[in-house]
Amino acid sequence: MTSIAGTASTAMQKETAPRPMTTGRAIRTLARYRPWRYAANFVIWTLFYTLPLTTGLITREFFDALTGGQAASAGVWTAIALLVASQVARLAALFAGMYIWSDFWYTIEALLRGNMLGWIVAGPGPRTLHGSAGEAVSTFRDDVEASLEYMDGWLDLTGELVFTVGALAVMISIDPWITLVAATPLVIIGMATNMMTSRLKRYREASRTATSRVTGFIGELFGAVQAIKVASAEKPAIEYFGVMSEKRRKAALTDQLLTQLLDSFNMNTVHLATGIVLILAAQSMRAGEFSVGDFALFVSYLGGVAAAPRWVGRMVARHKQIGVSVDRMHKLVADAPTGTLVAHKPVYVHSDPAPLLYSPKTEKDALRELAVSGLTYRYPGTGRGVEGVSFRVARGSFTVVTGRIGSGKTTLLHSLLGSLPIDEGTISWNGKPIADPSSFLVPPRSAYTPQVPRLFSESMRDNILLGLPADKVDIDAAIHLAVMEHDLEGMEAGLDTVVGSKGVRLSGGQIQRAAAARMFVRNAELLVFDDLSSALDVDTERLLWERLFNWRESTCLVVSHRRAALRRADNIIVLKDGRVEAQGTLEELLLSCEEMQRLWHGDPAFWQQDVAAMEEIHPVEPVAV
Repeated sequence: MTSIAGTASTAMQKETAPRPMTTGRAIRTLARYRPWRYAANFVIWTLFYTLPLTTGLITREFFDALTGGQAASAGVWTAIALLVASQVARLAALFAGMYIWSDFWYTIEALLRGNMLGWIVAGPGPRTLHGSAGEAVSTFRDDVEASLEYMDGWLDLTGELVFTVGALAVMISIDPWITLVAATPLVIIGMATNMMTSRLKRYREASRTATSRVTGFIGELFGAVQAIKVASAEKPAIEYFGVMSEKRRKAALTDQLLTQLLDSFNMNTVHLATGIVLILAAQSMRAGEFSVGDFALFVSYLGGVAAAPRWVGRMVARHKQIGVSVDRMHKLVADAPTGTLVAHKPVYVHSDPAPLLYSPKTEKDALRELAVSGLTYRYPGTGRGVEGVSFRVARGSFTVVTGRIGSGKTTLLHSLLGSLPIDEGTISWNGKPIADPSSFLVPPRSAYTPQVPRLFSESMRDNILLGLPADKVDIDAAIHLAVMEHDLEGMEAGLDTVVGSKGVRLSGGQIQRAAAARMFVRNAELLVFDDLSSALDVDTERLLWERLFNWRESTCLVVSHRRAALRRADNIIVLKDGRVEAQGTLEELLLSCEEMQRLWHGDPAFWQQDVAAMEEIHPVEPVAV
């Protein structure tokens, strides 16, 4: 019965899930973001490709005038002047087209990447990547560029086709049979490309996937340098990287080889047809049916006419491949409303964006009580998580969540803050239920420091402010609360010191305190810590808690097993196997709760159970290097 219900639920989710846009509609929506600019590109590039029509006509008149026995008359010089003017106009169109198209390219790149990033980090509810981080990076970089290359190809193809139609019209008026031979490659190339459709798409997808894996492994490699060194696994890691790189090389080579072979086939087909056309034209000229000027016109037009089939073949191939890129971008915004990927939003290319809106705390944000009732979340596939958790956090209180490893402490915080979707239960702020914790429990109502804080490769100041206006907040007070003032004195550039990727230039304790300063500077009503002081020495931890309690009427919800935090707690929530084992003050729990007694006294058997529980949740497997 459960299986049937689960299947029905899954089917309903699939039916109600928004469908992504088709590739064609997505590309058209992007073109309409700056319609006049894209239209201007069409006009300019069409002009660039069709100006040789005039050049060919002028060339015919020039050679006919010379072979007609005329001397270097005014007509010849006029033809030369027109040729020069035509080339100057074409050069001007080239530079104008490059400028306007570059501006459009960077604008659409920013729009696509901004929409994807916005949905991942700023959309309502929890957001998770539907793949590896490497796949996301590859999508942000390669698939966005592939979309712009596809749009760029349409500009070239349109110009080439307009030129080809005009050129064929002129050539037909001279000799329709030779013109027919010149147009034959278009049919051959279209048939050949259509036969390779499935392979083009399959090889492009394999190439993108292999690139994503390499990119992701590089990021993981840099993030685990210390672990690799401790395990003396440098050589195996590098060898595994070599294996992955070789797979990527083969996949990319196969993709590019097929594309180049198809392009080479198209080009040689065109060259063969061009040679036949020239032979036929030469025979007609010998028979007196062709003038030297006609032959010169055919020669000048053949290059452009020959290029058109190649462009058609190339665009057909790109059309098959672009579907892979658009699908991958839609995958990053899975479950988003239709059109989110290409939604029209402000993009700042030529000007600075408007200052970030700063919303100061008001009386409406004040916390009187946070109530959690029956909160339940189970991880799909394992059934683990938290179940039926209920507690209250009163204003000005210090609440500590504790328990052994794997008891559900971090899961509880993530469910509370909305980064995990709760299955059951309610969360209330001042007696009113919260519909979407991920968008409600944010500054200035709530601020959070995770167990493993993330810093960016920016200055310490930027890592603390994260966009807040410096003149609206008290960064010095936040640094003081986080016990960071002496650390900054030892840094060569103080607050302007760049901390490196993930804070690599800082110690573990400095990273935690920098993250704490980031939380404090937001002056939030509820401060949520996840094992904040795990990397701090005893004196620094004691000083941090003292300053926090003396700062103002702080309301804190803290995950910790440290005695300094447990001693200060107004209420301790002991978790065991995802459920609340007991609640109360430290004195009460030490008298009545066996789990709390073991935690407080550090029973070796308790910690052995911790390790066993952790290994059950996260089995230790050999590293695949």
